[in-house]
Amino acid sequence: MFDLLLEGAPLYFSPASVLLTVLGIIGGLVIGVLPGLGPLMGIVLLLPLAFHLEPIPAMAMLIAVYVGGSAGGSISAILLRIPGTPLAAATLFDGYPLAQKGRSQDAIGLSITASSLGGLVAGIVLIFFSPVLAEFALNFAPPEYAAMALLGLLTIAVVSEGSAIKGMLAGGLGLAVATVGTDEFTQAYRYTFGTINLTSGPNLVAVVVGLFALSELFVQIEGGNFRDRPQIQKLRISFRAFRLIVNHRWNVVRSALLGTGLGAIPGAGGDVSAFVSYAVARRLASEEEAYGEGAEGGVVATEAANNGTCGGALIPTLSLGIPGDASTAVLLGALFLLGFFPGPELFQYHADVAGGIFLAYLASNVVLIVLGIVLVPFFGTVLKVPKFWLLPLVLLLSTLGTYALQNSVFDLWVMLAFGGVGYVLRKAHYPLAPIIIGMILGPVLENNFRRALLLSRDGPMIFLERPISATILAIAAVMLVYVTITTVRPRKRS
Repeated sequence: MFDLLLEGAPLYFSPASVLLTVLGIIGGLVIGVLPGLGPLMGIVLLLPLAFHLEPIPAMAMLIAVYVGGSAGGSISAILLRIPGTPLAAATLFDGYPLAQKGRSQDAIGLSITASSLGGLVAGIVLIFFSPVLAEFALNFAPPEYAAMALLGLLTIAVVSEGSAIKGMLAGGLGLAVATVGTDEFTQAYRYTFGTINLTSGPNLVAVVVGLFALSELFVQIEGGNFRDRPQIQKLRISFRAFRLIVNHRWNVVRSALLGTGLGAIPGAGGDVSAFVSYAVARRLASEEEAYGEGAEGGVVATEAANNGTCGGALIPTLSLGIPGDASTAVLLGALFLLGFFPGPELFQYHADVAGGIFLAYLASNVVLIVLGIVLVPFFGTVLKVPKFWLLPLVLLLSTLGTYALQNSVFDLWVMLAFGGVGYVLRKAHYPLAPIIIGMILGPVLENNFRRALLLSRDGPMIFLERPISATILAIAAVMLVYVTITTVRPRKRS
């Protein structure tokens, strides 16, 4: 643990990394506060900029946006009864009633403090367990990597919000997009339609920006209300939450560990961990605490859990190359773009980079607790910004960022095309994250599957002859059977 941090310290503790951590937290908080955006949108918008930075400053900025955005959604939930992100949905139960009692400052302070402490607890777990998992993965050969990629695809698709079938179809679309370009083994062009622009496949950043940022833009435009300005009560800086949080120290630790554990399950998400932690905290609380009527413990439980999920989601992302949620899927893509491959290779050959990423995550949570409290009055102003000004800014950032990657107009067409695809899929209630995960894990699955067959003397039996790959495939098979049963059974009842 400490060796990794020591190796990463020279890379992280530079003016650029520290400054981008601070700016990332501010940007993440702002985009988390604004309903309908959230950490994923922030990461997507900054992904083109990260491509032009050094690896650790780039990852520090993106991780800070992830941490800040995950915490920021609670502020609009407390003040407006509108969660800025799905992660903050459970914070409504006690955050808004607490604000209605005239304790807005306490509610926001507790949410930020609990988020930061929950993130730090998750960071400790992340630092201890990621290298262990990565060391275990050193036993992996092509059959194991292929099986793990398949399991990752199934897990994300199955636990995506909504129908498991829709999640799997979305993952299949991502796999189809991943086949476009040059075949690694034969150097033949696949589905390029005679254009040189597709010989390397569609640009991942253009696809991500289109699917998430542009489609969200279309949804927001469709919703109207461009000039609405919500009424926000005046806010001021208060450090009283530092004293209040002491009374909930065990709640923080328990909720953070729950969030970390659930976050480490690919696709579980911070919203799930927040509701689970809230339910546990409420069950263990006394009647005097009045959960659901403005209990401090309710705010603490949900916020410690959803930011603990951030650290948990990074565990499979960094150690196995399987993203824990949609945001870490984009972070995984960023690592690929920067030239690093998560898994054993990252810890074995780039320990300084792994240590720098760990420090970036820990530092982000430390910066969060300071800036989150100091900037509270500013958040009230941000919430008053109408969509009339916000949406053109999102479009400008999306367009400039995508074009600047390769100075390519074709990338803008890709962004626009996938923006339309994302909008249609949103309207049909299809999850978008499996598409990106399919694009990332698709080549891993295909290339390692083909390598395994080249190494095998018994054809596909190599996947069953090796204990680890056989176990992984058995888990995948159980998951498929479970999905099939749960999907078919409601139809029989109807």
